[in-house]
Amino acid sequence: MKANPANDHADQLAAGIKLLLLDVDGVLTDGSLYFSSSGEEIKAFNTLDGHGIRMLMENGIQVGIITGRESSAVAKRAKDLGLEIVFQNQKNKLEALGHILSSQQLVSQQVAYAGDDLPDLPVMKAVGLSFAVANAHESIRDIASFTTTFSGGCGAVREICDYLLKSQGKYAAYIS
Repeated sequence: MKANPANDHADQLAAGIKLLLLDVDGVLTDGSLYFSSSGEEIKAFNTLDGHGIRMLMENGIQVGIITGRESSAVAKRAKDLGLEIVFQNQKNKLEALGHILSSQQLVSQQVAYAGDDLPDLPVMKAVGLSFAVANAHESIRDIASFTTTFSGGCGAVREICDYLLKSQGKYAAYIS
C-alpha cells in the first residue's frame, strides 16, 4: 500500500478507526457491470475481501457500504457478510455518512472510507482516513491517505483490512 506523503499522520488515525465504509462498484467489485439476458445485474465479489471484512468485524471494527447503485447482489453479499450498515442508491454519499455517524455515535475521525471515483470524493474528504484502490480515478488517488497495491475487486479491500488490523495490533494473532 502506498501512503500519500501529504498525510503524515495516517498511521495514527488508523489506530483509532472504528468503522470502515466501502463503495461497491470499483472497490468491492472490479467496476464492471454484467447483466443477464433477463436484465438481472450480476456482480463478482472477491473472497479475500470477504475474509478481511469478517476479520475486521471479529475485532470490533464495523464495516458498511455506501453505494450509488441499487442491487440485489449487493444486498445478498452484505447479508452473507453480516453487514448491518448498508446504504444503496445514494446520490449524496456525504448525506449517508452523516446518518451513519449519527446512528453509530461516531465522529468522522473514527471512520475510514474506500472509493474509486468522483462520487466518493466528498466522503473521502470528510472521514479520518481514506483509501483509493489501485485502479481508482487519478483525482481519488491524489487525495487518498493511501492507495492500495491491488485493484478493486481483486483484493484491495483485504489489503485495507490487513492494514487496519496491523495498525491496531490485531493482525499477528492471525498468522501465529
